Amino acid sequence: MRALLAVVRPLGVIGMVMSLSHLLPIVVSLVYDDGAARAFCISMLFNFVIAMIAFLVTRQLKYEMKPRDGMLLVVLAWTGGAAFATLPLLMLIPGLSFTDAYFETISGLTTTGATVLSNLDALEPSLNMWRALLEWLGGMGLIVLAVAVLPLLGIGGRQMFKAETPGPMKDAQLTPRITETAKGLWVVYAAISLLCVITFRLAGMNWFDAFVHMFSTMGLGAFSSHDANYGFWNSPQIEAVTIVFMLIAGINFGTHFVALQHRTLAPYRRDPEARMFLLVILASCVGIAGYLYAMDTYPSFWEALRFASFNVISIATTTGFANTDYNLWPMFAPLWMLFLCCFASCSGSTGGGIKMIRARLLYMQVNREYIRLLHPHAVSPAKLGSQVIENKVLFSVLAFMFVYVCCIVTMTLVLVASGLDFVSAFSAVVACINNTGPGLNKVGPSTTYAVLTDFQTWVCTFAMLLGRLELFTLLIIFTPAFWRR
Repeated sequence: MRALLAVVRPLGVIGMVMSLSHLLPIVVSLVYDDGAARAFCISMLFNFVIAMIAFLVTRQLKYEMKPRDGMLLVVLAWTGGAAFATLPLLMLIPGLSFTDAYFETISGLTTTGATVLSNLDALEPSLNMWRALLEWLGGMGLIVLAVAVLPLLGIGGRQMFKAETPGPMKDAQLTPRITETAKGLWVVYAAISLLCVITFRLAGMNWFDAFVHMFSTMGLGAFSSHDANYGFWNSPQIEAVTIVFMLIAGINFGTHFVALQHRTLAPYRRDPEARMFLLVILASCVGIAGYLYAMDTYPSFWEALRFASFNVISIATTTGFANTDYNLWPMFAPLWMLFLCCFASCSGSTGGGIKMIRARLLYMQVNREYIRLLHPHAVSPAKLGSQVIENKVLFSVLAFMFVYVCCIVTMTLVLVASGLDFVSAFSAVVACINNTGPGLNKVGPSTTYAVLTDFQTWVCTFAMLLGRLELFTLLIIFTPAFWRR
C-alpha cells in the first residue's frame, strides 16, 4: 500500500501534463469544424480533474521513491495514460469497443503503430491528430517529460528515468542533473520534429498531413491519416524525407544532444552503435533491392531500391510505414525485415526491439566464448569503443534475451492455440513486442488488427506494453518479491 501511495502524487502530475495534450486536437477540431471539440474538451477536463485530485490528496506525503516505486510508476503511467486516452475514441467512433480503443491508444503511446481502425481518410482530422500525437509523446516517453517537471515539485525522478530509459546501461547521464538531461533530450526531440514538419511541407504534404506524419515519424510509429499510408502520395520526394528522419529518430538522442551541444559530427563517428545501425540497414536495403530485382518483383533495380529502401528502413527502425504491400513480396524479404526490427534501432532512440547495443554485446560475448575455448587462460574484456563493459552488464543482456525469446514463443503459442494461423501469430507477436506495427499475412501492411478476436487483441496489447517497457519493468510487478516490504 505504501508503494502505491508513493506513486499517486507523481501520477497526478503526469496525468495533468497528459490532459494538456488535448489542446492540439481541440484546435484542429475547431479549424476543420469536424464536431469533435466537445468530446476532447470533456476528455481533457475529466483527465485533469482526476489527476489533480490524485495530486492534492497526496501532496503532503513525504516519501523518497525507491527503484521499485519507479518501476510501478512507469507501468501505471503507461497503462493508465492509455486508458484515459481512449475517451475521445469511445465518444466519437460509433461501435468501437473498449478493447479496440485501448489497443489503439497503447499502440500510440508505445509507438507501435498497429491499428484496428479503417477508413482513416474519413475519420475526424482531430482524431487522426490525436492518434499521431500519442506516438510523438510516447516516443521520447511521458516519463522522461515528467522527470523534467517532478523535481520542481519536490518529487525525485531518477528512478523513473532509469525505469523508462531503453538499453542495458541506464546509469549514463548527459548532464550532471537528471532534470537537465530530460530537458535537453526533449529540446533536441522538439527541434528535430520542427525541422521534420517543415521538410514534409516542402516535399508536398499539406500542413495537416505534415504534422500527423511528423509525429508518427519522430515517434517511429506508423499511424497515418490515410488508409493507403504512403501509397496515398506515391512520391519519392516525400519518401526520401521520411527515410532521413526515420534514420535520425533511430539513433540515440543522447548522441544528437552531444552533437548539437558541441556543434560537431564527431559524436556520430565515435558512437559504435550508430555506425553499426546505419551499416546494417543500408546493406539490407541494397541486398533486399537486389533480391527483389532478381526475383522479378520489380522491372528495374532502381525501382526495387526505392521500395526496398523505404520499407526496409521503416520496419528496421520499428516505424511501420509502408508504400506498398510487401506482404506480396517473396517471403525472404519481409522475414528479413521482421528480423531487423528485433535489434536494429539504437538504445536511447524512439525505436523498439532489443536495440543494436544489446546485439553487439551478445556478439562480443559469443566471441569471448570462442576465445575462451581456444585459450582457457586468456583475458578478453568486452569493449564498446574505449569503454570496457562489465560482466554484470553482459549477464543482464543474456537474461534479457532469454526472457525476450521466451515471451515471443509463449505469446505465439497462445495466439496459435486461440485459432490464429502461425505466420499471422508469430509476425503479430514480433511486430508488437518490438513496437513495429504491421506483421504478415492477416496482420500485414494492407490490413489491420481488427481481424483479431478480443482475446488475441489483448495478447497483442500486452506484447506492445511489454516491449516498450523493456520486459523486466513490466514483468517484475507480477512477482511476489516486488510487493514484499
